[in-house]
Amino acid sequence: MTQSGNINSRIDRIEETLIALILGTMTLMTFANVIARYIFNSNIFYALELTVFLFAWLVLLGASYAVKKTLHLGVDAIFKLAQPSLKRMLGLFVVAVCIAYSLLLLKGSWDYWAPFANLPPTEGRWFPLGFVEKFRGQGWYETQDLPVPFFLSWLADVFNDGEAYEKLPKVVPYVVLPFSMALLTYRFAQAAVRIWRGEQESLIVSHEAEDDVAEAAARLKEQN
Repeated sequence: MTQSGNINSRIDRIEETLIALILGTMTLMTFANVIARYIFNSNIFYALELTVFLFAWLVLLGASYAVKKTLHLGVDAIFKLAQPSLKRMLGLFVVAVCIAYSLLLLKGSWDYWAPFANLPPTEGRWFPLGFVEKFRGQGWYETQDLPVPFFLSWLADVFNDGEAYEKLPKVVPYVVLPFSMALLTYRFAQAAVRIWRGEQESLIVSHEAEDDVAEAAARLKEQN
């Protein structure tokens, strides 16, 4: 396997592992909170906020994962009528638009998250024109209920001038914004390469499942 193949494989494993961990954590936290409420008449006070953040992580990371697996839905009525050569051009046009859109999302997500990490946002409304020279760091902003895990105690030295956090700083849950948008851009770029090489036609889900369902229905009709 080439070096680029190793990098792609590692990124794939990281992405899939994160999604699996998020799903598992959401399930366990929700189940534990139900048990605490109805059996012990208690409550895990940070369960709701944690589940909301994890769901946001799941959606944002899942968007790039769906691009990789061509699981996104779309309207392909015109695409199916086009000739193979035109299909390639349409596919490249669509993926180019998606890359441009994901780059805008990447800029916006960085500008939103950066102040929480005491980093400068970018200048320019649509395109980054450098970084803002004068900005106010917001590393001291905290979540509402989430406690700080012991292994993240070092965040106070990095983002809060050594003053201990009472709750988890927002820099942690919001880091998924630039990370997921960068990953989404990377997945669109991969799809563009596959479309250019003729290994993939479009970004949306294939109709193989529909064909399988139709074939199974026809077999069932013949049996009856």
